Amino acid sequence: MLDHPNSQCAVASALDVIGGKWKGVALYHLLAGTKRFNQLKRDVGDVSQRMLTKQLRELEADGLIARKVYAVVPPKVEYSLTPKGETLRPLLEFLRIWGKIHVEKTAQASALDGILA
Repeated sequence: MLDHPNSQCAVASALDVIGGKWKGVALYHLLAGTKRFNQLKRDVGDVSQRMLTKQLRELEADGLIARKVYAVVPPKVEYSLTPKGETLRPLLEFLRIWGKIHVEKTAQASALDGILA
C-alpha cells in the first residue's frame, strides 16, 4: 500500500488540511458540539488568540468547520463541525486513543529507566 505512487501524496494532502499544532486539537474539541470562541480557546490550551483564529479560519476555508457570527454586542461567534468535518471523527478518536497509549508507555519506560539507573 505504501508503494502506491499516490499514497504519500494523499497523506501529504490530508496533513496540509488538518496539520498544524492546534488544528487537530480544535477539531477534537468540536466533536463535542458547537463552541464559542473563548470556550474553544480554553479547551485547546496554551494558544494565542491570533494563532487559534488563524487556524480556525484555515479549517473554515477547507470546509471542515462552520463559523457563525451573531450580530450582538459583545460579538458572539460559534464554531461547529461541518458534515465534512464530521468525517474526521473516527480519525480524531483513534488519535486520542493512540496518544493516551503513547503517553502511558512513555511514562512506563521513563519510570523503568529511573529504576534501572
